[in-house]
Amino acid sequence: MRFLTDRKRAEGRGAAKAGTEHHWYMQVSSVGLAFIVPAFIFVFGSTLGGSYEEVTATFSRPFPAILTALVLVFGLQHFSKGAQMMIQDYTRKSTRKVLMMLVIILSYGLTAYGLFALAKLAL
Repeated sequence: MRFLTDRKRAEGRGAAKAGTEHHWYMQVSSVGLAFIVPAFIFVFGSTLGGSYEEVTATFSRPFPAILTALVLVFGLQHFSKGAQMMIQDYTRKSTRKVLMMLVIILSYGLTAYGLFALAKLAL
């Protein structure tokens, strides 16, 4: 027989049963994004307004291509987790389920679309 106190059952769990994991992921991903987004803005800003050949030459190099892929993947995952937390806080029942599915579909779709465009541009 297991003896669990109320505190043991509640520790590390929020109303959604995954609050601690969500919070920790958001903290870690925000710190990571704080480092890679300024570098991405510098790379993207230097190619903005350039010709197709210049942009292709820039994103054909490994560093800009990998940096852009990292920003796409981790930025949209950060968006997805943040939107899911917001939806869990402010919606109920079937509306919650539909909105969660839409956010997940949107984030994965945008990630796939962005990575496809990057691969097409870089290769």
